[in-house]
Amino acid sequence: MSPRSLIASRRLLAMLLTTSFLMLGLSACGSLPTRPVRAAVYDFGPGELDAATLTQPVRLPLLALADVDASNAALDKLAVLYRLGYADEQQLRPYALAHWSMPAVGLVQQRLRQVFGQQHTVVPAGEGAAMTRVQGKLPLVLRVELEEFSHFFESPTVSFALLRLRATLVENTPVGAKVLAQRQVLSRQPASTPDAPGGVRALGAATDVAARELVVWLAQIEAAR
Repeated sequence: MSPRSLIASRRLLAMLLTTSFLMLGLSACGSLPTRPVRAAVYDFGPGELDAATLTQPVRLPLLALADVDASNAALDKLAVLYRLGYADEQQLRPYALAHWSMPAVGLVQQRLRQVFGQQHTVVPAGEGAAMTRVQGKLPLVLRVELEEFSHFFESPTVSFALLRLRATLVENTPVGAKVLAQRQVLSRQPASTPDAPGGVRALGAATDVAARELVVWLAQIEAAR
């Protein structure tokens, strides 16, 4: 083999080896595990932003708010839930990449406290509340059970937030608790988009509507006493 042919062969071999190494490197990069996608974490937002609203004088009596209970164990978890009404409305499904910052019952209780606080002095129900008296009377206790809290799809493109709760107003008496009134609240609010962010916004709005309905109900009971 001539010196010129030998040099050409060595160059060709070097190019082949370089190409092989590049292909191996690209193959290795393609086999690396991808970074897992983290679920988005949602709540109902910051609440009232108008300081003047927060400093309104209290017009209604003291109210003891018990911890919100859930009739469904799924509402004690962080999953944002939805139902496919057009396919299988009996099945609660969790969004894979959307979580609440706290269980749904906690978010609802937090918002109820914020809304009730614009009209009442709100205290926790329990031993602390039992010691708080106004003119020698114990405060009325509001117990809330959350029965439904989901993003409901009528079709793949049309959906709404669905909230259903049962509120029970109780008076503590020397002989035990006395139920004064009970109310079922159903709140539906359209979702702006058929996805988790749209469902979350609608559920926050549905909770606000339910809370305002309860404020009116409590005022009516107080006026009738």
